[in-house]
Amino acid sequence: MTTSVDLGDTEVAYTESGTGPAVIWLHGSGPGATGMSNFGGNLPAFADHRNIALDLPGWGRSPRTTDEPLLFHAAKTVSRVMTALGIERAHLVGNSYGGGVAMRLAITEPDRVGRLVLMAPGGVLPPDAPPWPVGLEHLFGYMAAEKPSREAMAEFVRLMVYDQALATDALIDERYRSSLAVHPELPIPPNFGDLTPDLPRIRARTLLIWGREDQTVPLTWAARILNDIPDAELRVLPHCRHWVQYERAAEFNHIVREFLSGGDPSATSNVR
Repeated sequence: MTTSVDLGDTEVAYTESGTGPAVIWLHGSGPGATGMSNFGGNLPAFADHRNIALDLPGWGRSPRTTDEPLLFHAAKTVSRVMTALGIERAHLVGNSYGGGVAMRLAITEPDRVGRLVLMAPGGVLPPDAPPWPVGLEHLFGYMAAEKPSREAMAEFVRLMVYDQALATDALIDERYRSSLAVHPELPIPPNFGDLTPDLPRIRARTLLIWGREDQTVPLTWAARILNDIPDAELRVLPHCRHWVQYERAAEFNHIVREFLSGGDPSATSNVR
């Protein structure tokens, strides 16, 4: 069940499940994104963890603020949520925008972060961007539309998955309804913030997971993150685009579970 935590000046919606070491799940910035739309299908495989799937500010049931850069504000908000929920330290799993939020928190509050799992994370752009990859073009176009259409959502969803059979009418309808409920009012492109200069400050052991055919945050953008985070490794899944956790759910769950445990008892002993 989705509930919310009151932070005084705002509230943040989240869904909690399982018991054990804490894992914070951070969704992307796509239209209609929420914690559960991104990760609802994955959480049952992590029932032996305390899972917190957030709706980041401005998505799902969490109110938007005017604070920018967005990644910086969202990371502060995640830290405040952790404090409110009594979580001293957690593993962070972030998709796209959520991956950027996870990296920002690992930069600013390293003692609160166990391990990082980042799926094609945002916040690190190559020097020649724009032009934007086609997936980002569609994302920004959807955000800019006064009242986007279902067909625009369908085009966006189809770009997120390699296997077009996964772009079901039910998924498109769900994301479309959710996007209209909280349509982003953001400058285009949004001011996400630049994490590039601070990547070497990330101490957490980091796993990057990328779909080889990603058309939103291309695999060619991975090199800077992989090379600049001191303890980073990269897994590339073929025949897969941006929604790795959805398109390759079983393999994703296995890879992430293995990484979070890592055969190292200290990896989770202080995460709660």
